[in-house]
Amino acid sequence: NGELSTRPLRTAKATDQYTLRGEGVETWEPRFTFHGFRYAHVENWPGELNPEDIRAVVCHSDMERTGWFECSDPLVNRLHKNVVWSMRGNFFDVPTDCPQRDERLGWTGDLQVFSPAASFLFDVSGSLTSWLQDLAAEQDYHGGIVPVVVPNVINSSAFGAAAWGDAAVIVPWILYQRFEDRAILSAQFESMCAWVDWVAGQAGKTLLWDQGFQFGDWLDPAAPPERPGEARTDHSLVATAYFARSAELVGQSAGVLGLVEKEAHYRSLANEVRRAFAREYVTPAGRLLSDAQTAYALAIEFGLLPESAQRQHAAERLSELVRENGYHIGTGFVGTPLICDALCNTGNYAAAYRLLLQRECPSWLYPVTMGATTIWERWDSMLPDGSINLGEMTSFNHYALGAVADWLHRTVGGIAPAEPGYQRIAVQPRPGGGLSHASARHQTPYGMAECAWTIQDGNLEVKVVVPSNTTASISLPGKAGETIDVESGTHNWSYPYQA
Repeated sequence: NGELSTRPLRTAKATDQYTLRGEGVETWEPRFTFHGFRYAHVENWPGELNPEDIRAVVCHSDMERTGWFECSDPLVNRLHKNVVWSMRGNFFDVPTDCPQRDERLGWTGDLQVFSPAASFLFDVSGSLTSWLQDLAAEQDYHGGIVPVVVPNVINSSAFGAAAWGDAAVIVPWILYQRFEDRAILSAQFESMCAWVDWVAGQAGKTLLWDQGFQFGDWLDPAAPPERPGEARTDHSLVATAYFARSAELVGQSAGVLGLVEKEAHYRSLANEVRRAFAREYVTPAGRLLSDAQTAYALAIEFGLLPESAQRQHAAERLSELVRENGYHIGTGFVGTPLICDALCNTGNYAAAYRLLLQRECPSWLYPVTMGATTIWERWDSMLPDGSINLGEMTSFNHYALGAVADWLHRTVGGIAPAEPGYQRIAVQPRPGGGLSHASARHQTPYGMAECAWTIQDGNLEVKVVVPSNTTASISLPGKAGETIDVESGTHNWSYPYQA
């Protein structure tokens, strides 16, 4: 109604008071705080107030921009810009959850799901390596438990939660994959092991993590405003899935570091947890205990379905759930980074694109249609009538649900690392959704990599730039099963194509 909405700030005053000296031009800027905001309310301005009379100073960690994406849909472009702005507003020495309310904490779950997108958009190798050292220090203090926020400033104790504590394992692995720095794995390996060992102790002989508090698929769009953790996917299913995933990644990390016995131990543990997961949560036909989008996305992407027939049935059921939900998003913090990949990796690109391009709430583009300039914490932080979600916890600048940007970069744009550090690049653009063109660029450690495609008059043109001292594996749209290996340079293809 034309007024600033300050309720989402909760107890944060977000107010500066300055007393004028009264002589000449006075310049002042706060040094010990920052404010996350979109609008400013100005009163008692002498004369007419013009926009050029006001200047906002953008503050964030000094990271180099390394990734870009654009396509033919202006709403998707705005979505991607919103992701970038939310990252800038929240990478402020600590990767925070939001920059505006009485919180601004280093929530581990938010960063865990967003780290792939973050490492494409900006060079975060320094800032996140530093944060991981803080995480390891907190973890050591708490006996292997990874606090849900790092630094842990909310209480003297700590509790472990799946997907949140798993940042100890997943973030170092992502950084290794994107920057090929074995030192990151080496420095964090003890922390990675400590987390998985602690979870194993919680799971016990059953290898099912079904004890203690869990956030689960936090902010499932079906959750009531006042109960954000009330998701459609069982919390213990989420926790056990992440247990298997982290154990597998610790095993792979041990392999990179040449730790043969550790590799064998954690890979074996991962296999045992996967079997326990299948016994408890998967029917012989491949249906899951929680018949929800997030449950199937986890099972597919984390390799938790032991038989191909089960995987096929799970893929079909996931597609059905998405279709039955009118191609509206049905996932929270855990499922959102995985849902589009789970659909595409089982051959259902059309459903993934329909999810992406959905404009009704809940969806990625609904906030864009409502004028959003950053990523919201909830799918419906603002309701269609312009009122604010009644939940006590409502933010208009959280990057977690913007994790879909990683899928935009890899699948729509077509650029992903085939080997750590992009020494070999996987170029696999998959047009869809009626898009007529898209491109992705990334400043790899070897130089700029680029993929751009355009569909016009029944013809597809693809341009790929491979930086020096690297190679690329090219999988062109419409040529399934064909792979072209190329060396550095600029490569172009043009051929008839039917979307």
